[in-house]
Amino acid sequence: MSAISRLRNLLCDRSVRTGDFTLASGRRSRYYIDARLTTMTGEGQILVGEVGFGAIREAGWTPEFVGGMTLGADPVAYAIAHHATRTGTALDAFTVRKEAKGHGTGRQIEGGLTPGARVVVVEDSVTTGGSLLRALEVVAAHGAVILGVLALVDRQEGGAERLAAAGYDFCAVFAARELL
Repeated sequence: MSAISRLRNLLCDRSVRTGDFTLASGRRSRYYIDARLTTMTGEGQILVGEVGFGAIREAGWTPEFVGGMTLGADPVAYAIAHHATRTGTALDAFTVRKEAKGHGTGRQIEGGLTPGARVVVVEDSVTTGGSLLRALEVVAAHGAVILGVLALVDRQEGGAERLAAAGYDFCAVFAARELL
């Protein structure tokens, strides 16, 4: 079975729930995809790394860094960076905090991201794109060159359109309908 098929199965088994949920966007939904229940497992890390890095390559992006808004993006970014490096492509990860630290260095971005670096911003699941747009704003203000945006799952509720309207190239590994 291919890595993408195994990842789809793992997401369906571990991450998809039905019921009545309020999403981060404030919208109500009959289903919830808690991708962290997949991305934070050993098997999920291997599969997300392989499939995510493949999607980045397929999009034609050549980043130096991959990262996004904590917490959903963290395991996705780390898995992709790990896979890329193990297969011979130098790629580091970064994390965007929701707010700058109030102590120490006071950084909002952790992980060594430098101004001018080429990046792909990642997310586990996209609904309206609000969290991604906040992360993109922080990364752009830091001076990074944003090549594109990659999500593990696109719920297809306007996020892709909002990202496109803001000028970002977006792709998702799965549409939510593929997991339901």
